[in-house]
Amino acid sequence: MREAGLLVGRTLEMLATQVRPGVTTLELDRLAEAFIRDHGGVPNFQLVPGYRHTLCTSVNDEVVHGIPGPRVLEAGDIVSIDCGAEVKGWNGDAAFTAVVGGREAGRPEDLDLIDATEASLYAGIAAMEVGGRLYAVGDAVEASIEAAATRDGRTYGVVDEYVGHGIGTEMHMDPQIPNYAVREAGPKLVDGFTGAIEPMVTLGGIDTTVQADDWTVVTADGSRAAHWEHSVAVREGGLWILTAVDGGKAALAAVGAAYAPLDAIG
Repeated sequence: MREAGLLVGRTLEMLATQVRPGVTTLELDRLAEAFIRDHGGVPNFQLVPGYRHTLCTSVNDEVVHGIPGPRVLEAGDIVSIDCGAEVKGWNGDAAFTAVVGGREAGRPEDLDLIDATEASLYAGIAAMEVGGRLYAVGDAVEASIEAAATRDGRTYGVVDEYVGHGIGTEMHMDPQIPNYAVREAGPKLVDGFTGAIEPMVTLGGIDTTVQADDWTVVTADGSRAAHWEHSVAVREGGLWILTAVDGGKAALAAVGAAYAPLDAIG
């Protein structure tokens, strides 16, 4: 899974350098497919029935599952890029959100949204530990977003219609992992559990609709949205972010979580 996750992480790292005004979302998709196949992987989004692309590219008010196409990205747009790969029968899945043209082109509210969503991802990851309860992830994500809303003086909505998931020999596996607080505690985490944590947050309400293509999810109120995701392994000694190029060492240290790589791949 580290091989698959590392390939996803490196694909997203490459794509981050290509997000610029004038590029189309389909061009990004083709770059991603070539990179994954050239490095021995298979785009696992293409294994989902009815979907033929390597990425989901969600722009501005699109929350998730945006289909790559002829849309030309413009300076100041925000785009969430979700990517997955399968290597030797194992899967990785991750996403990030960026401002087209760089942070200097971004609206202050968009930068705050992107940063708050990324921080909530790592808060959720840090809540995972052997013997703990899985739904502590959602508690931590929501608490992080609420704190950010107070700090930033903004309204953030944590989308509750789409959730994280287990990951392994398939990209989407049980159990589901809510990105928001729920009443139940959820399953107990065990050594070796692997899951994809993926908060989706808006600059407004939490309601969404699905467009006529039956894939693209947009905010009902037209507010912009951000999406961050990592695939994570829970170990007795700590955590390993499988889709982070450095294994998550720096990010985990920043949130006070233990880093526990299984080996030195990468």
